[in-house]
Amino acid sequence: MIMAAINNLRRRVLGEIFDYQQLIDCLSDYAKPRDKITAMLETGEIIRVKKGLYVFGRDYRRRPWSRENVANLIHGPSYISLEYALSHYGFIPEGVLAVTSVTISKARKFETPLGMFTYRSLSMRKYDIGIDQQSGESDQPYLIATPAKALADKVWTDTRCTPRKPSDLQSYLLDDLRIDTEALGQLDLSHLSAIADRHGSRKIRLLRDYVERMT
Repeated sequence: MIMAAINNLRRRVLGEIFDYQQLIDCLSDYAKPRDKITAMLETGEIIRVKKGLYVFGRDYRRRPWSRENVANLIHGPSYISLEYALSHYGFIPEGVLAVTSVTISKARKFETPLGMFTYRSLSMRKYDIGIDQQSGESDQPYLIATPAKALADKVWTDTRCTPRKPSDLQSYLLDDLRIDTEALGQLDLSHLSAIADRHGSRKIRLLRDYVERMT
């Protein structure tokens, strides 16, 4: 009966990620659907990412999980940004283990079977610009900051970064973050200016001015 339950779920759920309501709907013929959920979790047929959010186990998934797509769903509204996005675009040399995002909700951190997911909080005014939609090899779409927005988000949220003039940013960007100077010079300056205007903050205007001097 457990096998019938997971097979039915796999037929009805097209993607790799599903929520509690989808799970309950697929198990509606069972007298005790919660017991079936517990059994499928114990056998690894499904994996609980967080309360109310699940993925298929390795034996039942059709394609690899997209941690980027999962990040958008764990806590939202949100989009991927900060260190993970900077690494994604090749701006910093290190790979980033945690998927870092920003949100208009509360800052949170989730340790899950799929890895760590962290979220920094932004106001709607600062949040709602510079968001792109991409999809990786798994063809599962996700929201991610543009390169300029990812950098602006990092500078804005990092309390260690306290520039008084554009040149103050050099040590932070090149030494602390180890930003690739060639990538920095390829930033879309007009887009960064629009982000700075939306922020209305001196800190991001100084970032724009520093990048402008670099190009």
